[in-house]
Amino acid sequence: MSENYYTNPYQAYPYYYPPASPAYYPAYDSRQVQAPQYQQQQMPNQQQTMLPEEQSYIENILRLNEGKFATVYMTFENNDQWNAKVFKGVVEAAGRDHIIISDPQTGKRYLLLMVYLDYITFDEELNYQYPFG
Repeated sequence: MSENYYTNPYQAYPYYYPPASPAYYPAYDSRQVQAPQYQQQQMPNQQQTMLPEEQSYIENILRLNEGKFATVYMTFENNDQWNAKVFKGVVEAAGRDHIIISDPQTGKRYLLLMVYLDYITFDEELNYQYPFG
């Protein structure tokens, strides 16, 4: 007498691996589709130093404080020459993954990656207004 241990017809083996479904690639439409364009409206009483709602990222805070002197502390792991380094200079620009500062004494500019950033100090008050109610 033969017993059928596998009653599920899809499960011929102890482990069921469903066939991989083909990836879905919609047909490319050669016509140009224009996305709706949004215009940013400026409120007359809104200050320029206020960040957009839920946008208090480091790069936005640095952008609000461009032109101010900052001390940037960074750590570079697994570096034999220097593990931690301090950069001093004026904040020129900031992006999602980088900071650009310039040293006014030497004129040298530094492009620093945010991945190595520990913290930043300023000797003066920051332009920042917390965007949450």
